[in-house]
Amino acid sequence: MNTPIIECSGLEKWYSGVHALKNVSLTVRQGESVGLVGDNGAGKSTLIKILSGVHEADAGTIRIEGREVRIRNPRHAMALGLETIYQYNSLVPTMTIARNVFIGREPLKWSLLGFGMMDQKRMRADSVQAIADVDLHLRSPDALVGELSGGQRQGVAIARAMHFKSKVLILDEPTNHLSVKETDKVIGFVRELRQQNVTGIFISHNMHHVFQCCDRIVAMARGEIVFDKPTIETSIDEVHGYL
Repeated sequence: MNTPIIECSGLEKWYSGVHALKNVSLTVRQGESVGLVGDNGAGKSTLIKILSGVHEADAGTIRIEGREVRIRNPRHAMALGLETIYQYNSLVPTMTIARNVFIGREPLKWSLLGFGMMDQKRMRADSVQAIADVDLHLRSPDALVGELSGGQRQGVAIARAMHFKSKVLILDEPTNHLSVKETDKVIGFVRELRQQNVTGIFISHNMHHVFQCCDRIVAMARGEIVFDKPTIETSIDEVHGYL
């Protein structure tokens, strides 16, 4: 078997006396899409924040492609190939599409001691290509993200991850507050990840959305993983029985 792209073993996390994660072990293989489900307080967000570098586990180990790592911060997570798209704050509404695609990773025309002039022409051209690569068609890379619909914003965030060759794309409630048409588009984005050999972790309260686009369902309750099965071997009713 190939080495798992993510391997968590015995993760523990406490918050002021609250045992948020209890001996959580999870293996994710390259190219698969995993649906992570559970009620509020189940531990999903805590697990994702640890993988994205927002928080550190109090105990346990994380291996990325077989190498044990301590994910120090979000920038380190991105350097390891783990990109997280949060429901509300993945993009900056007052900045253009091009700036959002390259935020924190802007190409420079020249650089001196880490400072330089951004290559705006390259950012515009590359952002147009990145957006087209995920079959998203927007009128201009200079449009403000705040003018886009919710589904379009999610598409731009996914395009950014694809452009920078992220190995794992973590989507936190990406279909919340979207129209039916926009939801279908986001689900289509997730389905297409495997064609790019990108691993997906899709966190959602909506079981129907997860079953439409994920290969495997992992359910959490009270800080523990209580269910883990391939999608084709289970049903929504069975998963609900464990929550």
